[in-house]
Amino acid sequence: MKPTVSLKVLSARLERNRLGEILVQQRRITPAQLREALHLQKSNPQPLGHVLVQQGTVTRSAIYTAIFSQWALRGVAACLSALIVLLSFPTTQAHANSGRDVPATLVLASAAPVSGLSQYPTLWNSGERRSKDLSAFTKWNGMFARFSQEARAPSFQKAAASWKDEIYHLQGKPLEVMALEVNNFANNIRYIEDSDNYGRSDYWATPMEFFTRGGDCEDYAIAKYSLLRALGVPDSRMRVSIVKDLQKNIPHAVLIVYTESGPMLLDNQIKRMTNANDVDHYRPIFSINANSWWLHTAPRPATVIASR
Repeated sequence: MKPTVSLKVLSARLERNRLGEILVQQRRITPAQLREALHLQKSNPQPLGHVLVQQGTVTRSAIYTAIFSQWALRGVAACLSALIVLLSFPTTQAHANSGRDVPATLVLASAAPVSGLSQYPTLWNSGERRSKDLSAFTKWNGMFARFSQEARAPSFQKAAASWKDEIYHLQGKPLEVMALEVNNFANNIRYIEDSDNYGRSDYWATPMEFFTRGGDCEDYAIAKYSLLRALGVPDSRMRVSIVKDLQKNIPHAVLIVYTESGPMLLDNQIKRMTNANDVDHYRPIFSINANSWWLHTAPRPATVIASR
C-alpha cells in the first residue's frame, strides 16, 4: 500500500520547478549527488539531466518519470483548486462555450448532427464531480484560441480540405463507425515527445500542429475530438480524459466517445478502438470537453449482496 502524501510534502513538491529539486524530492537522487552534478555542470555546460545520466546517477527513463509525475501532480492540484472554487461559489453562472470548438471551416456542411444521450456511464467505475468553469485549464483553452487563429491563415484552408477528404465518406455512419475510422486515421500520425517537438515538457498542440508535426498522447486525443466534431458529433458525446497508466506509472491522455455500445476508448497506445470498460490499467484523473470538466474520484465499491 502506497504511503499517503501529506499536505506539507504536496506543497513542497508543487513549489519545486527545477529538475534537480524534483529528483531529490522524489528521492531518485541524494542532495550530495545533486551537488556533485551541479559542480560538474560548471566545467561541462550541458543540461543537468545529461550530466546525471552520463554519471550513471539516474536513468533517462527515471528523469522522464519524475517530470511526468510532477506534471500529473500539478494537473490534479489545478483540478482540486478549481473544484474548491466551484464548491465555494455554487451559484456562479456557467462560463459560455466561447472559442472552445473547431473552426467553422473544418465542419462538413452536410454532416448530420448526432443526438445526445439521456445518460452517460461513469468511466472505469469512478465517481465524478462536474463543473462548467474551465478557466483553470489554460492549455485546453489556449489550444482552441490558437486553432481559431490558424483558421484565418490561407494554409489552413488547404489542410482543412485534406482532412475533410479523409473523413467525408463517414458522414451519416453510426457514431461507433465514425469513431473507429477517425481513431485509425489519427493513429497513423507519428508519435513525438513535446520536449523534442516544441522544447517544452507539456504542450497541447492544435490539430493543425499535430497533423503537420506529429505529437504525443493528448495531441492524438484532441485531433480525434476535432475530427469527430467536424462530422457533427456533439461535445457532450466526447471527453478528453487524463488518466494514470497503472502499468507505466505515468499520466496519459485518451479520448472517450460515448456510443450506444458504451464508452469507447480512442487511444494512441491501444491502436484498435475498444470499450473503455475492457481496459483495466487506467485510472481516470479528470476529463474535459468544450463545456465542462469532471474530477474523477476513487472507484465506487462494488455492492455486496449477503447470501441467506
